[in-house]
Amino acid sequence: MKMYKGEALKMILTYALASIIVAWILVPLGLIFISAFAVPKEYYNIHKLIPLAFTTENVYTLLFVLKAWKSTLNSLIVAGLTIAISFALGLPTGYSLARFMFKGKDTFKLLIIGLRMFPVIVLAIPFTVIYLKIGLADTLIGVALAHTAMSLPFVVLITSSLFSGIPVDYEEAGMVFGLSRFEAFFRITLPLALPGLAAAAIFVFIMSWNEVFIASVLVLVNRTLPADILVSALNAPDPLKFAAGFIMVLPAMIFVFFARKYLIQVWGITIR
Repeated sequence: MKMYKGEALKMILTYALASIIVAWILVPLGLIFISAFAVPKEYYNIHKLIPLAFTTENVYTLLFVLKAWKSTLNSLIVAGLTIAISFALGLPTGYSLARFMFKGKDTFKLLIIGLRMFPVIVLAIPFTVIYLKIGLADTLIGVALAHTAMSLPFVVLITSSLFSGIPVDYEEAGMVFGLSRFEAFFRITLPLALPGLAAAAIFVFIMSWNEVFIASVLVLVNRTLPADILVSALNAPDPLKFAAGFIMVLPAMIFVFFARKYLIQVWGITIR
């Protein structure tokens, strides 16, 4: 009986902690969504805790009157380019670290980790100077390259760990049956690592989508959404600020929604 009470108490505490964590995440999101669509009179009414009248005018004004749709599109382009460049460079590097032994391998890994030691402000100024000299200032590809410099170490380390967890015997078996190493990688190893790669892609997307300091320094005209919000939306009325927050959160949530099955597969592999 005591054992049963102990287990029940443990379960109650677990559910209570889980509920607190979920509320900590969802309550701010709910307030952002409600305030983004609230009628301004309802929002500023101090006698109402939660607005009861809603409109799409706030989001419409932000997107089409203040033309935030351009910066939103810029952010999507930058995030897509960052994912593409990070994986184009990180996949072969991670595979090499996982499959081959070479002198200085551990030192190289430490150097990769060391790249994350530099504060963003330290990276932004040199990027600006270099971009002004080579003509990449105020361009989306320039911002994407800067974001790649921030996310590439993470991609390399994650892909290296993923490929290390996939037995090399699978590739060797494929090569026995006539596949080249390149074909064995794309037809055997890469599909097995896809769930973990999806998780890494989510991280890169969210990092690029939310990054504001480098984007604010490197671009003046072709601003990304966070940089545009920092410059203009902060001076707008509160409902427009929440509309900006809604637009910031929504694409990341959609991206995670479509990649969730790969995350579930990662958790399943980990549990087993």
